[in-house]
Amino acid sequence: MEPAEIASKIKELYPADVVDVRDFRGQCALVVKKDDILEILMRLHDDPEFNFDFLKDLCGVDYLSKRTPRFEVIYQLYSIQHKHMIRIAVQVPEKSPSLESCACIWNTANWHERECYDMYGIVFENHPDLRRVLMPEDWEGYPLRKDYPVEGPEEEWRGFKEVLQKHEEYKKYEWNR
Repeated sequence: MEPAEIASKIKELYPADVVDVRDFRGQCALVVKKDDILEILMRLHDDPEFNFDFLKDLCGVDYLSKRTPRFEVIYQLYSIQHKHMIRIAVQVPEKSPSLESCACIWNTANWHERECYDMYGIVFENHPDLRRVLMPEDWEGYPLRKDYPVEGPEEEWRGFKEVLQKHEEYKKYEWNR
């Protein structure tokens, strides 16, 4: 099934949730509201007609000052059986950047959602273990947001001195000295 055909069927099934269908360079994306995203993703996974059994990727996008709502979460879905794919873009408002976790559908979403949370501050409700994965737990801010300072925060991260002390302490174990 072609992505445009899949998008058309989803739009028929969820007319109140589909905001737009984008076609850019032959790639079709369905833009949807966040309210029923878990139901839509479950349908795309469970319905034998779609059978999207593989979540290829999940990432965030920040459209600061360019679009409202400010954020989108992008899901790249693929069906191994049917060999078709679709991109789902979910609108996430700046005021309450959260949406339902889909880790209950695809296990791999567990890691992708944690990364998206860590970099954009988008909270995935009912996630089994939502915490930072790339930045220290006590890091302030979300580095991939457009309003994050390019050269990093003004104040040095509190744990930096501790990391430097550990580095000095463990130098005695280096092999190439």
